[in-house]
Amino acid sequence: MRYVQLRAFHHVAVSGGFSRAAEVLFLTQPAISDQVRKLEEEYDVLLFNRNKKQVTLTQSGQKLLEITRRMFDTEQQALELLTESRALRSGTLRIVADAAHHLLHILGIFRQKYPGIRVSVRAGNTETVISSLYSYDADIGVLGEVPTGRDFEMLKLNSTPIVAFVSVDHPLAAAKSLTLDELAGQSLVMRERGSKTRQKLEDLAAMSKIELKPAIEAEGREAVREIVASGAGLGFVSAAEFGQDSRLVSIPIDGPEMLMDEALICLRERSGGKLVRAFLDIAKSMSAG
Repeated sequence: MRYVQLRAFHHVAVSGGFSRAAEVLFLTQPAISDQVRKLEEEYDVLLFNRNKKQVTLTQSGQKLLEITRRMFDTEQQALELLTESRALRSGTLRIVADAAHHLLHILGIFRQKYPGIRVSVRAGNTETVISSLYSYDADIGVLGEVPTGRDFEMLKLNSTPIVAFVSVDHPLAAAKSLTLDELAGQSLVMRERGSKTRQKLEDLAAMSKIELKPAIEAEGREAVREIVASGAGLGFVSAAEFGQDSRLVSIPIDGPEMLMDEALICLRERSGGKLVRAFLDIAKSMSAG
């Protein structure tokens, strides 16, 4: 087994094709194809399903990709160690968050301290955050439910209750609070399944034998906000994420308090990376302060 063969396999797998892998590695497509073919022939295994439109991993290919992800991430960490004096002058930190709101104060300090680092932030629910970290598609995640297990290093950012919210013109805009029974009778605008806010609400309602059935299901917090602002229904969000919006008013939920814990997480095996560690250190210092 040769390093160049594993490298060729890895980049075809993560980029989704031989031509894209060739571009990344600055090689020709025939050279990439030849390296992968030799790897398959040497061990008598099929790593990719090939057809004219796309290349997909076989079961063996998926298992090998799990190994090469760790392998090349370890290689990157070794490179960072050997170039420590330059490690925080360039590079990209990839963050996936269920709400970027929780990161704003940390991002500001991080950018001031490390102006050469590019930061990529994309949105996703809890399931997306966790899967992105496991697949090495993100370095750091922010989510509203602290996962169990020993795979992650975590830093709790805050803990706030879930509230309902409506448009300022909604008939319930002046309500002091709403019970779960009252909520069940409303046109509810809820996030997609996989959202921990939705799951907590539905679990609590189920304990009281109440069904919270969405009239509208929307993907993403901003989509819910815009739909509710139009007057189409009533939405839910953690108090920390409600923010300032003159179109909307928040309403406390009368019942057992439902707290959303917002946490910063990363895979423990990747927590030693220079960019990840620098970001976590700033977050910890701000949390302690």
